[in-house]
Amino acid sequence: MLDLKIEGATVVDGTGTPGGRTDVGVRDETIVAVGDLSRESAGRTVHAAGRVVAPGFIDMHSHSDWRLWANRRAESKIRQGVTTEVVGNCGFSPAPVSDEHLDDLKGFALYLPRGMDFRWRSVGQYLDAFDADGTAVNVVQLVGHGTLRVAAMGFARREPTAGELTTMQRALADAVEAGAWGLSTGLIYAPGSYATTAEIVALARICARRRRTLYASHIRGEGATLLDAVAEAITVGREAEVSVQVSHIKAAGRPNWGKVTRALALVDAAAAEGLDVMADVYPYTASSTSLRSLLPDWALEGGISSMVERLGDPAVRERIGKELEQPVTGQSLLDRVGWENIMISYSPRRKDVEGKRLSEVGGLTGALDVLAAEPRSAMILFQLDERDLREALTHPRVMIGSDGSSLAPYGELGEGKPHPRSYGTFPRVLGEYVREQRVIPLAQAIHKMTGLPARRLGLADRGVIRPGAKADLVVFEPRRVRDRATYEAPHRYPEAIEHVVVNGRFVIRDGEHTGSLPGRILRLP
Repeated sequence: MLDLKIEGATVVDGTGTPGGRTDVGVRDETIVAVGDLSRESAGRTVHAAGRVVAPGFIDMHSHSDWRLWANRRAESKIRQGVTTEVVGNCGFSPAPVSDEHLDDLKGFALYLPRGMDFRWRSVGQYLDAFDADGTAVNVVQLVGHGTLRVAAMGFARREPTAGELTTMQRALADAVEAGAWGLSTGLIYAPGSYATTAEIVALARICARRRRTLYASHIRGEGATLLDAVAEAITVGREAEVSVQVSHIKAAGRPNWGKVTRALALVDAAAAEGLDVMADVYPYTASSTSLRSLLPDWALEGGISSMVERLGDPAVRERIGKELEQPVTGQSLLDRVGWENIMISYSPRRKDVEGKRLSEVGGLTGALDVLAAEPRSAMILFQLDERDLREALTHPRVMIGSDGSSLAPYGELGEGKPHPRSYGTFPRVLGEYVREQRVIPLAQAIHKMTGLPARRLGLADRGVIRPGAKADLVVFEPRRVRDRATYEAPHRYPEAIEHVVVNGRFVIRDGEHTGSLPGRILRLP
């Protein structure tokens, strides 16, 4: 007796091979049969003719660890078919925490949900606290280098002392022992941007002591310095002997379009050398980040309160303006993007500017005014090239990651105009780039969402449909699946994602959320 039988669907199993019509049987939380199950009885049967059944999608690059505290239902992700999220990216994670620098960590966070009380100190304690209440999706946790640095030394703009580095190394070692999957960096964000390559290597070596750990990097530059930044990530992998994941690979700004080809060539060369280097991408030509990333590093020294104080000084504002116009890299933001191509997406204390371009609110002056009023403001930058995106999508060492969060079109998580990737990444790949543009075949696209990231993480029992694998499954209609979220109206769920099963239980059934929370923290074995 099966608990669940999905019959008559085209099963695309996540390995990259084309699908075929067959049935899938589930008992408890495990797939127990794939084949003709017409004679098998089941507690529930889904008739799925004309549908595709795939492994649940694995979001290789997510920031939901913060948002899931506000809403364990993971609305915007589970409705895309996402069943596992890799969180703690870009140097941001909610642990470890130190009493001395707790306020700095709260300022560092781009979003602070009411339920996140920071009662933990270690990553292990955080994982236990998170796992206690359940969630709709499975979670793989990385440890943010920025968070490690904040806990050890706040927003100090210098190299760590020997004692501070040891503090970070011990916290990271404890985290990996507790089940965290590795280290992430955000090298354009203070305080991560204050670190040298040697500091990152010294931490990544801690991860390398355990199999399957990962160094995931929002690299030090995605524009003029893209190639040097990719090379730095590879250097960390080589010297620390750890796997490298180049996060959301892109070439930012028109003067840099076309560099993705050369960046991917560096990845290929590293792989040929025997290094384990891969990347992820989201299917949009706009990026999104914190508004404060417009500022030079020195403006955030000492933390967010110090930044706000500096923004009240006319001389500091003038200095910021000059450095933006004539940066060290020789490529100004105005040349690369332009104020008209930057939209404020989130600013709770300045809701009047949400959805407006910086050219409409006074350019740099307006941006600094917004930051002074709301340091957690975010922006969307329309700065990427479609041809670069297609090249990344089709590259064999690139998988899919949203760079978004689990949001919902109600309450606090429905505020602002966030990047539509939080609602649309995976159905957009299936609808726009598989069906409409035919950039990538269906089986290959699903492999990049399932089997490839599962193999990347060493999750042998997820990301594939076969007997013995965990029953993380998504059922969708290939002729209709599409994203509906836009930059103007981002809080829209996709179409034609009909059923989503996590650990053998329906979370989405007939397109509606069941309220079930069968997800769990997946700990590094």
